[in-house]
Amino acid sequence: MPKPLEVTLPSDREVRVVRSFNAPRQLVWDAHTKPELIKKWMLGPPGWSMPVCEMDVRVGGSYRWRWRSDEDGKEFGFFGTFTEVNKPARIAHEEHYDPGDVGGAMSTEPALISNDLTEKDGVTTMVVTMRFPSKEARDGAVSTGMTDGMEMGYVRLDETFAAVA
Repeated sequence: MPKPLEVTLPSDREVRVVRSFNAPRQLVWDAHTKPELIKKWMLGPPGWSMPVCEMDVRVGGSYRWRWRSDEDGKEFGFFGTFTEVNKPARIAHEEHYDPGDVGGAMSTEPALISNDLTEKDGVTTMVVTMRFPSKEARDGAVSTGMTDGMEMGYVRLDETFAAVA
């Protein structure tokens, strides 16, 4: 299994996450761009489902993701527009938080998210760069345990790739 993600804070508004997968770049790309695959792994901690995963993966296309707690039915999500699509190397989008019934501050300015994928010897390294509108927004996002939830999803993704290999 690949080692857990590495998180750094390259500036006062950015979070960078680096994670490798034992899978070809095309498979990692598909796992991040096909709703039927995303709904299987991008779930965070146990007890959450993803009832909404809509994606029009093209520059100017939009997406909408929504998660639901199995325990109390509370929901939250993200939505935005794709700003760059360079299959299978890079995808970037604006991300707005939709607090739903979970709550939390909703910034009027989106975060800018990019995923860069490189492959060497069948191992794909993904670098996710999240640029928030302010240091406060970045710190708020980090304080939610966001990167822990990301790693839980990536472990599920590792298991999916292992089953295909």
